[in-house]
Amino acid sequence: MAFGISKQELQQWKLKVKQGDIAFLTHYWYDKRFPQFNTVTKVGCSDIHRLQDWCISNGLNPDYIHYRLPYPHFDLIGPKQAELLQKYNLTDHITRFDLK
Repeated sequence: MAFGISKQELQQWKLKVKQGDIAFLTHYWYDKRFPQFNTVTKVGCSDIHRLQDWCISNGLNPDYIHYRLPYPHFDLIGPKQAELLQKYNLTDHITRFDLK
């Protein structure tokens, strides 16, 4: 379940993913396996090869892609999340969710 985003933001992310674009969606999140983190950025793309290449080019293991059609995605959490949001100039995500 995603918290802290609007339906419109979610719909825009889904549209970009379906179009084969690399799309970022950051939201509040809780997983008991990672209690130290309270946000996740879903990096989605329906073009699986493009998403795999994106992971590799950013030092991420594509084995961790969630192949959930029609919205395959990679979950970014922790320091790598903030690092890549900064790299892709998504400072609004960093500010909004107080990521450092």
